[in-house]
Amino acid sequence: MRKLLLLLFLIASSTLLAQLPRNLLTSTERVSSFDEYDGTIYMRSGYKESSVVDERAGTYDAKLRYNVYTDALEYTQGGKFYNLVKISTVHARIDDDYFYYCDFKTQRRLKRNGYYVLVDLNDKYRIYKKFTLKFREPEQNSMTKIAAPGEIRMITTYYIEEAGVIMELPTNKKDMLATFSDKENDLKQYLKKEKIRLKKEEDLIRLVARYNALKSSDSNPSQSLLSNVIRQ
Repeated sequence: MRKLLLLLFLIASSTLLAQLPRNLLTSTERVSSFDEYDGTIYMRSGYKESSVVDERAGTYDAKLRYNVYTDALEYTQGGKFYNLVKISTVHARIDDDYFYYCDFKTQRRLKRNGYYVLVDLNDKYRIYKKFTLKFREPEQNSMTKIAAPGEIRMITTYYIEEAGVIMELPTNKKDMLATFSDKENDLKQYLKKEKIRLKKEEDLIRLVARYNALKSSDSNPSQSLLSNVIRQ
């Protein structure tokens, strides 16, 4: 799967790599508010060698890091900080993660713009993951008067997308079966037989693929993968 994503990413880019142009950057400031917290607001520490694809101009080399707190791909040069422009025609690969800025909507038509990481694609749908942060504020012990540092924890949420509409994929069995209730019995057997663990990315992808196969085998298959899913 990773090889396929890389191939598609390279097809969308030109073969000549160049330095990141200034028109793809916006000025910003380093976020220092959480420096004393345990944990980090970044997906990974440090800047990584990355490829940036501008669908209208070509591919560029850059060292980037993803700031989960600001939902931005950060770049630094000459002591100054920048964000990659947030438009759908500019995306980036950092290590094995493919970041796309998407203008998605929920099934209730609520906007869910932001960076999503593509993990699987099909002719009908795609699966993305998105990162958010959970904070625990610093606390002072009333007895010792010693302050406990704040804590930052990164949360990964998976989504299935079809025609610009996304739905969150649960990672527990009960909620997943309720979400795809039209194939509940078949999926329950599949979960047991294949020993599927929904918190494992590869297994989550396999289950959605199985659901798609079951819907496609119906005598009157729906054109939409999400047509029978309860609206959120």
